[in-house]
This record gives sequence, C-alpha cells and structure tokens, in this order.
Amino acid sequence: MAKKNEFESALKELQEYADKIKSNDISLDDAIDCYEKGAKSYEKCIKILENAKQKISFYNIDNDE
Repeated sequence: MAKKNEFESALKELQEYADKIKSNDISLDDAIDCYEKGAKSYEKCIKILENAKQKISFYNIDNDE
C-alpha cells in the first residue's frame, strides 16, 4: 500500500528534475542524471495511479452487484 504522501512526493521530485533540465545552467551529465531520476519518479507515479485505479474499479464492481 502506498504511503499517504508518496504520490505527491514523487510528483514533486519529477517536477524538480524537469525544472533543472529546463534551466540553462546544467551540464549534459547532470541533465542526463536528472532525466534518469525523473523517469524513475514518473514510473513511481504511474504505478501508484494504476494501483488506485484498480482499487476504484474493484469497489465499483462490488457496488454494482
């Protein structure tokens, strides 16, 4: 089960990495590092959202019966 603020934390990290990449004061190596870390944060967000979607679908099926 996801922690209460896990999604918000991952989304905030993703935004921070995106902002760093957009800045003009970043080296190529740092941009690549931010991209890789941002991709991991993105995957974490997607996983949490998919889990939430499954829970909602499960409860909707139960309520339809």
